[in-house]
Amino acid sequence: MRAAIASCLAALSLIAAGAQAQEHHHHGADAAPSATPPVFVASSTKPFSALMDDAMAVMDAGMKQAPMNGVPEHDFVTMMMPHHQGAIDMAKAVLLTTQDPEIRNLALGIIAEQQVEINVMQAWLQHHPTKETTK
Repeated sequence: MRAAIASCLAALSLIAAGAQAQEHHHHGADAAPSATPPVFVASSTKPFSALMDDAMAVMDAGMKQAPMNGVPEHDFVTMMMPHHQGAIDMAKAVLLTTQDPEIRNLALGIIAEQQVEINVMQAWLQHHPTKETTK
């Protein structure tokens, strides 16, 4: 069962990474676009603390590389998507390490709810094309 969960989590990570692979103007002066954005990999070969560090690093990189255009609504959404993905990645990490039914249920709920919210934000971006503004 643990192997099946790990396999599902790895597949979800790859799907989410593809959704984050769009680039425009990026947040922060030091946020140079990278050729390959970092991807979180939920692996039972790492301790929980390392998984959480990885999830935070990927989230931070995603937020710094969020395509920004100076329109508050747009910029909010583009930064919130990697933030929500960070919550998903952290939930995946705890699913690999806990058997506590309440925590597992909470983590599964976070994965489902945050993915729905990411999908809503992606749809919003598609329906609200914005012109780039000066900051």
